[in-house]
Amino acid sequence: MATRIDATFAALAKAARPALVTFVTAGDPDLASSEAILAALPGAGADIIELGMPFSDPMADGPAIQAASIRALEAGHTMIKTLAMVERFRQRDTDTPIVLMGYYNPIYIYGVDRFIADALAAGVDGLIVVDLPPEEDEELCIPALKAGLNFIRLATPTTDAKRLPAVLNNTSGFLYYVSIAGITGSAAPQTSLVADAVEAIKAHTELPVAVGFGVRTPEQAAAIGRTADGVVVGTAIVSAIAGSLDDDDRATGATLNAVAELVQSLAQGVRAARMMAAQ
Repeated sequence: MATRIDATFAALAKAARPALVTFVTAGDPDLASSEAILAALPGAGADIIELGMPFSDPMADGPAIQAASIRALEAGHTMIKTLAMVERFRQRDTDTPIVLMGYYNPIYIYGVDRFIADALAAGVDGLIVVDLPPEEDEELCIPALKAGLNFIRLATPTTDAKRLPAVLNNTSGFLYYVSIAGITGSAAPQTSLVADAVEAIKAHTELPVAVGFGVRTPEQAAAIGRTADGVVVGTAIVSAIAGSLDDDDRATGATLNAVAELVQSLAQGVRAARMMAAQ
């Protein structure tokens, strides 16, 4: 059965443009502000939304996203509140896919069966769980797939031809290619290397390939989007939120606009990507 993620990539393929995939941390800097940001993302140009599940030890994330998790947790955010955010979002938007991204520990504590049921009921479309390798598929991946959730896996520059089949096995929705080796936001991707990697991956799968980590500007988004099916931007958006806060890390009147304006500019870059490639 096709999911919202499948439908989105199919529609964008017909339109001959890549998806803009945006990441924000649920509950950052507070629940009300986070909900307002989430609601504004599709109108600003986001095609798919990754919603981070706050966790106290986000080992694959750089300082900006770590700080976002801390702000959310200190504001009292929980998994229940994250799922409630998605449920309220779905009351206004029935089309934009939402992928919950994060680590297995909060899901394990919540309870896997309960989490899958509640995520589906809330309107979640897919999961990215960065610390569950293919060898642990029975823990969450297989039950999630059987229930109708996409399970999106990450490939990296160190994922060689021998490892790639295991990464692709049981992956659905799209494959997330991490363009740099390291934590989020630590460096800018090299476009030529990314293009080669995407081409190599596509020789092994018909899944869309979205590329993230290090994409910060419309120009970078356009360059990556020439070859990728999707461009993922997280740290730049989370940093825009942080830069708009007051000295006590509280939202200001500039917070929502800071995110919307950045996403609008990134969307323009992504939409220009294939036109640039055709020239």
